[in-house]
Amino acid sequence: RSHLVYEETATMIAAGELQSFVPFGREHCRNHPNAFNLQLRELQPASELWSSDGAAGLVGSLQEVSLQEREREWWQLRKGCTGVKEEEVMFEEELYAAGNVVVWSQGSRTQASSVYKAFTVDSPVQQALWCNFAVLQNNNDEEVEQTICIVQSSCINVHTVTGKDFISPLPFQVSNVWATKFGLLLERKISLPYILFYREPLPMVFSMLHPLDEIAPLVSTVHYMSDSTMKIVFTCCQPSILVSYDTVQGTHTVWALRKVTHDVVLCLLSPLQCVRTISGPTVLFYPLCPSSSCALSSPKHYNVLRSNPNRAVTSSPGAHSRVHSPNISNMAALSRAHSPGMAAPSFSGASRFNTSFHSPSSRGHHGLLSSPNSTVNETVLPPEMEPIVPDLCVEQLWTETVAMSSQASKVFITSDLCENRYLCFLVESHQQLRCVKFIESNESSQLIFPSVTTISAKDAAPLQNIDAMLVLEACGSLVLYTGITRVSKVFVPGLLSPSFSLSNQRPQISTPVESVSTPANGVNRHIQRLSEDFMPSPVSEPKGLNNKHHEASFFEDHIFQQATPCIHGLRDPVCNRVTLVSFFSFNIVQIFIFFWMFSVQKCLQAIRFILPKDAAMKVLVKWYNIYNAPGGSSAHAEWSLFVTCFMTLMGYNTERLAWTRHLHFEVPLSPVIAAKKARHSAQGSEEDWDYLLASRYHRQIISQPASSPGSSLKLESSAPLFPHIPALFYVLHLLYQELQLDELHRAKASSLVCVLQQLARDLQLEEYVDLYWRDYPSVMSGFSKCCSIDHAVIEQMQRPSFLLSKPPCVFSWLSSCLRGDENTPFPYLPAICQRTRLLVLSYALYIFGDDKATSSSESKYLFKLSAGMFYWIQSSVKVRFSSASLAEQLVVWLASQGFTLKDLESVPFGVALPIREAIYRCREQPCSDWSEEVCLLIGRQDLTKQAHKMTLAKSKSVSSGLSLEPPVATEPDEEEDGMSDIIQEVTGLIWSQDLRIQEVRRLLRSSGPVRVSVVQLPEVSDHEYIEEKENKLLQLCQRTMALPVGRGLFTLFSYHPVLTEPLPVPKLNLTGRAPPRNTMVDLNSGNIDVPPNMTSWPSFHNGVAAGLKIAPASQVDSAWIAYNKPKSPELANEYAGFLMALGLNGHLTKLATLNIHDYLTKGHEMTSVGLLLGVSSAKLGTMDMSTTRLLSIHIPALLPPTSTELDVPHNVQVAAVIGVGLVYQGTGHRHNAEVLLSEIGRPPGPEMEYCTDRESYSLAAGLALGMVCLGHGSNLIGMTDLNVPEQLYQYMVGGHRRAQAGANRERHKSPSYQIKEGDTINVDVTCPGATLALAMIYLKTNNRSIADWLKPPDTWFLLDFIKPEFLLLRTLARCIIMWDEILPNSEWVKSNIPQIMRGNFDASEDINMETMAQAEDYITAGACMALGLRFAGSANSDAFDCLYEFARTFMKMMPFAGTAAVSAVLFLEVVLLQRSPCRGVMSSSSFLFSLSLCFLFLMMFIFLPIRYTISTSNSAIAALLCALYPHFPAHSTDNRYHLQALRHLVVLAAEPRLLVPVDVDSLKPCYALLEVSYKETKWYNETTVELMAPTLLPELHLLKQVKVKGPRYWELTLDLSKETHHLKSILSQDGVLYVKLRAGQLPYKDDPQGWKSLLTTAVNHRSSGVTAFKPETISTFTSNPALISFADFFCKTSEGMKHRKDTHMFSAMLYECVTQECPEMLPTYIAIEQAVSALQRGDLQQTFPLWQLRLVVDLWDSRMLRGPANSHNTLLKSEFLPVMKNAVDVALDGWLKDSSSVLRSYMWNQVLSKDAQSIMLACFLVYRSVPCFRSTQLKSKTGWKHLSSPIFSAAQNALRRDRGLVSPI
Repeated sequence: RSHLVYEETATMIAAGELQSFVPFGREHCRNHPNAFNLQLRELQPASELWSSDGAAGLVGSLQEVSLQEREREWWQLRKGCTGVKEEEVMFEEELYAAGNVVVWSQGSRTQASSVYKAFTVDSPVQQALWCNFAVLQNNNDEEVEQTICIVQSSCINVHTVTGKDFISPLPFQVSNVWATKFGLLLERKISLPYILFYREPLPMVFSMLHPLDEIAPLVSTVHYMSDSTMKIVFTCCQPSILVSYDTVQGTHTVWALRKVTHDVVLCLLSPLQCVRTISGPTVLFYPLCPSSSCALSSPKHYNVLRSNPNRAVTSSPGAHSRVHSPNISNMAALSRAHSPGMAAPSFSGASRFNTSFHSPSSRGHHGLLSSPNSTVNETVLPPEMEPIVPDLCVEQLWTETVAMSSQASKVFITSDLCENRYLCFLVESHQQLRCVKFIESNESSQLIFPSVTTISAKDAAPLQNIDAMLVLEACGSLVLYTGITRVSKVFVPGLLSPSFSLSNQRPQISTPVESVSTPANGVNRHIQRLSEDFMPSPVSEPKGLNNKHHEASFFEDHIFQQATPCIHGLRDPVCNRVTLVSFFSFNIVQIFIFFWMFSVQKCLQAIRFILPKDAAMKVLVKWYNIYNAPGGSSAHAEWSLFVTCFMTLMGYNTERLAWTRHLHFEVPLSPVIAAKKARHSAQGSEEDWDYLLASRYHRQIISQPASSPGSSLKLESSAPLFPHIPALFYVLHLLYQELQLDELHRAKASSLVCVLQQLARDLQLEEYVDLYWRDYPSVMSGFSKCCSIDHAVIEQMQRPSFLLSKPPCVFSWLSSCLRGDENTPFPYLPAICQRTRLLVLSYALYIFGDDKATSSSESKYLFKLSAGMFYWIQSSVKVRFSSASLAEQLVVWLASQGFTLKDLESVPFGVALPIREAIYRCREQPCSDWSEEVCLLIGRQDLTKQAHKMTLAKSKSVSSGLSLEPPVATEPDEEEDGMSDIIQEVTGLIWSQDLRIQEVRRLLRSSGPVRVSVVQLPEVSDHEYIEEKENKLLQLCQRTMALPVGRGLFTLFSYHPVLTEPLPVPKLNLTGRAPPRNTMVDLNSGNIDVPPNMTSWPSFHNGVAAGLKIAPASQVDSAWIAYNKPKSPELANEYAGFLMALGLNGHLTKLATLNIHDYLTKGHEMTSVGLLLGVSSAKLGTMDMSTTRLLSIHIPALLPPTSTELDVPHNVQVAAVIGVGLVYQGTGHRHNAEVLLSEIGRPPGPEMEYCTDRESYSLAAGLALGMVCLGHGSNLIGMTDLNVPEQLYQYMVGGHRRAQAGANRERHKSPSYQIKEGDTINVDVTCPGATLALAMIYLKTNNRSIADWLKPPDTWFLLDFIKPEFLLLRTLARCIIMWDEILPNSEWVKSNIPQIMRGNFDASEDINMETMAQAEDYITAGACMALGLRFAGSANSDAFDCLYEFARTFMKMMPFAGTAAVSAVLFLEVVLLQRSPCRGVMSSSSFLFSLSLCFLFLMMFIFLPIRYTISTSNSAIAALLCALYPHFPAHSTDNRYHLQALRHLVVLAAEPRLLVPVDVDSLKPCYALLEVSYKETKWYNETTVELMAPTLLPELHLLKQVKVKGPRYWELTLDLSKETHHLKSILSQDGVLYVKLRAGQLPYKDDPQGWKSLLTTAVNHRSSGVTAFKPETISTFTSNPALISFADFFCKTSEGMKHRKDTHMFSAMLYECVTQECPEMLPTYIAIEQAVSALQRGDLQQTFPLWQLRLVVDLWDSRMLRGPANSHNTLLKSEFLPVMKNAVDVALDGWLKDSSSVLRSYMWNQVLSKDAQSIMLACFLVYRSVPCFRSTQLKSKTGWKHLSSPIFSAAQNALRRDRGLVSPI
């Protein structure tokens, strides 16, 4: 009888509805503007051709279009993988090619198809495919670049998804191109004449790793792939394999494809080296290729093989170019991408690939064989050439043992439901599908092929999403396979079965080309198309036509085909959909995916995990057949269907089990699990009844004897799963425990428990039965029937060793953990019971205190269940750590496991309480550098937004959504002044009491006319009055021309440009308005003399100011930079400054090399200066070689002695010298240091070539030398012989000039014919540069010996020999060398003055008082400048007071960046508007320009734009020395002593240190109190100060900690003692630090003194009299809409709510959650209250709430046992929990007093009733943790008396522990 029940029956599953398919690219090509008429005729239906062109048109088109042209239509589908994650959006991609057009489209079931990219090429497309190329990045990581490759006859067009285009010429004809993991494989097309012509075998397969790479031959171990009989039929990326077919032997071979190793290359070249060594310099000659196959090369190029044993392999040109090609320069990439000729790889001709790379034979020495088309003299010997080093190699893995007469037409990889993988190849001639199973060895690169299975098939296609494949059998049936296991036939609605079709013959058509019809377009639409047999596919070449058709009309057979379509092919499988190919149509059919309900899916995973693979496969196949049967059940009956299937497979008769008979089915299902074969109809018929009577199920039921209800039930031992019942029961029990931990799926646990209790009863596992009864007493009380198992067959059951009598209960395990008891490891199923693992380890970490629980100690708490052996690990855990650190470890680990707040909400409230407690602790004191996932988990929105911003910045390297937006300017004048991007929200918070920003903006505005106020005296004529006004305007213009320098720093990095718009540059307005009539005053009237080129450098500064606005995070590219180039030559100076500014903010690195070359070749001096300084600044300290070569061209000293002298302007040379210092800053490069040292004292040339402005060049050389050796001091490695300090000292004090050494000896051999300097050094030229170079080399080294060199002389005689400005530089240099001795007081400043100046003067001495005064002033100014550099950006009040006093005398001050008092602003305004006399011979206008520039520097440091301040790093000090050289220009074109462009290098010293708090809710800047802790130094101890942000932070290396201080905002600590990267990244972006207000607090702006917040402190205070508040005040504490709605609906005592008694309780809960700022605890409070109320009412149907209450009480007790001091650590701090606990105790105690007999019946193992008493008993047992006693056999009164004592003592102990109350039983 049993063999009838489990006999496999023919089954059938239903597929989705048929959908007609027409490639989207075909319709797009029809409307393509570049489509040719030929292509349109080709793709147009015959009916349309006939109607449009008539008969003549149709005949003509048939004559014009050949068969090969029609075969050019081709398409391919794949799963969408571009742009979005696969799990987010499911869509398909289509690649369509027809003629010269390729269309890449995307579409999905919910969205219509659209063109993603379309391409039109020059010649017909031979093949199109997707391919991914790996591009090596600068950090040696490979980035995958997605491309589409279009193969033409002479080249391959490669287009990336990012917009890059490449053209790779082909050196030979290609038959096929394949995409691999590494790039492309190219198969050479070889014809018969080609084979006859070449006697040596030629390489047949080549690889191309990148479109810019040279193609290289593919090698196999030690030989080139030169076998012309081998054809590639398939390639795969994962695993990296290829399949080939040998046309001679008729076998398929699988090869592993990998990158070539160095050893393989040596093996390939070693035979050539041996021949070279033995035979001497032998030249090998090879014939040239035919001209037909070398379309891009001349036949005159000879190619032979060069073998040189002394040359390394890497010297091959091919190898060298390939290694560096991914990092090729922009110039090369641009040239290759846009020019087919230049895009050719670096081989000398296509014939290079026609050279045999095998060992030369004797016939290779006979001579040169001429090419058939060669015209070269045969006696000319060709040059030698090296072989191309291969990139990829293949290794043979498997070869067929049985030869096939034809190659595979289709190859694919599929997998089955048990994760076995198969390589399948279809041989159509044999109608066989060969499935080769392969597995990966321990080494992932090695594959093992253990078995081969053959399936009869006409065609097949893999279905990736369901781990199956669809097979078309020879009879025309569709069959679903999973791996090599047959699942069932597939029923396709609308497609008749082949057995019912009228004819299986092929259609009869009269045309020579098979046509295709689209059913969606009806009968009247016929499109000329060809079937799959002659379409080029990705795995085979286009086939010839099979013209075995009967003579019949096309239209005669069409109607028949519409009625009975016949499938003859499958193609384009995507996910679970496949295209059915019939003779006249393409239809898409969908095979249903395994979208089962969660509980069924989990059960199947557990079954597959524990069963052997063959048994698991049977179960899965059987279930899939039942679930997808035609007319199958709906989703809501799925569980019932699964239970019946599962129980039957284990041997149960589900019709005789009471609980399975009541399962609801939408359609009837028999125990034989044979589904109906057709969809049922709503109306029955007699045929249905007759079918049922004739069914096997009916005969089986008739043959079975009727069983009485009381008879015993037996399990069928022949059932497939009968031997595995114990193992299946145990894994389902673990799954049951997993479902108990998920509130969303806990309802499914009650369904699963029915199956488990039946299995537990049959296996006689009493404790398991008791556990299920305790969990669901109302459900389990009615189950009593067991199925007996014969003892004869019980040995067939495989009882696993891990199935113990005591059931694992996760709630009991967690409760024991909270009580501190030792536990055995809890079992779990890997990848199935993930929540069990997560929570068990969380408790072990947080409750036990084992910080290694999640790593090395995991086996102490968990063991992984497997089908094999199992071992226990007993251990006791006594490790304890601090709670704070454990909480942090827990939340970080949970976040790393993907655990989120959404997951926490689904955890039962009792289990989740410790995790919530840990989260609450971390919320109070979080780490600032936690990831976004951790911040989301702890519920800190401010940290989450900050972390999200950091993640965006790292991934995109762009500005990550600035919340601080600049104001939108409305007035025209504001749009033109260039300062409208200042963020007023932040400046309004920093300077809220005045309008200083607006005043500074007014002072720096240069775009408007100035006011020229001149009073006309009576004696002054009108003409003289006009001249007087113009002279006045000329003086004012000196100030206007200096304004851009200050404006550039005021607006520094404050603007993000729009790439479609040019950068707005404010005008430099040099006109004026004269009151009272506001008449125009202009300098172009000719009344006064205006200096020529007066506006050249001011325009340059204006361009720099405009460019400095661009933020470094902006998206700027080379095209936008070139787009901003002005067309007017008058604006060339502005554009030169713009280029320099782009270098200062780092964007000039994006400028293409071609553009740089174009700008430099123009010969424009300003452009060259700006470009060289900009490029050098962008490459600061990188030693970039390309930049070095660029600079060396402009410096004669860096050129070879024999090089041609270039006419380089002097200013360009100065800029280039400074550029060398910038590029090599801090590197100590010897050669550059040697050259720069000699250039300081460069003598004037004999022909006056170096005679003008020598001072600026010498200064530039000194500054550059100082930057190269910056801060090295005496540690100048490798420069001892140069004597750098001594040489610099000689340049500083004078002496005999040393002879020039090296390459410059001949250049400076002849003295100058115009300047007589003799043999001595001109210190007036060399002293400034040498002094500053010495200062920068020994910067901050505190080298007293060098500092003593720089002391001012101590005698009047020696003082007379030193210019006063040199005294300033020496004092400055000495002070910054002795950096640590600088003190912020006037005493230190005066200590730098020599003693002879501070004492009394002897009247008898001849002392020049003016000289003495100048010397003292300059020494004081140098000391003040050093003081400003030392305390720049420090906000040191002592330094400010000291410098402010000296500033009244010397109008040179630079103390603070970004901090200054109002008095300083007023002082600067008075100075800027005042014209004071000056000692010296300067004119008033010249002095005004110098004075304006000087004080603009002062003001731009004070108002350095909001976010930026000055750094005191070595690099910053060097930049400041270059920018603030204390010799300002006398007029606007003065560059004699210092190049004006260097003033802008001050940007390199600026660093962002502004911290702006932004409220995370309103996203507006706000005030926040910061607590800044300084590190301990030798000047002061560790100290803490409070700052009100927004504020500028001190330098980060001085700080220990920055903390957002309460009580208004959540605290946040930035610990700088560990690392400063996090804070630096915050400051470098926009300085935004997100903060969040606490409950009941108001911002400082709304409540400065905190008086309004005092209204909430009384409520927030933990007073005993306040336990709730009015619902109306909830908005004061929180803005959470859920809490506000809860207060409105449940806490208000309205008329309709007066009868409710829980209103006050809800109000108290809300009060507790809101005041403690843990609103997520409100559901926990409500759940506890509901559980207690249900217990009191007796309404509980399950004990799950009591389990949770038990866990909450255990956690509370564990906290209380530690003492009252630890009570603050728990979330439940009020009296709420003790009240609830007492209510539970009272309810259970009262029940125990009244119902002691129920407990006695339970202990006697008697049958319990279904009433509420049994439910209360289960609640009592669970809550009191009473162990199970039902396994004890109580057979007599003696036994009862004997056991009663321990039983009741256990119950009494539980009571005493909780209440101290003993039951009076």
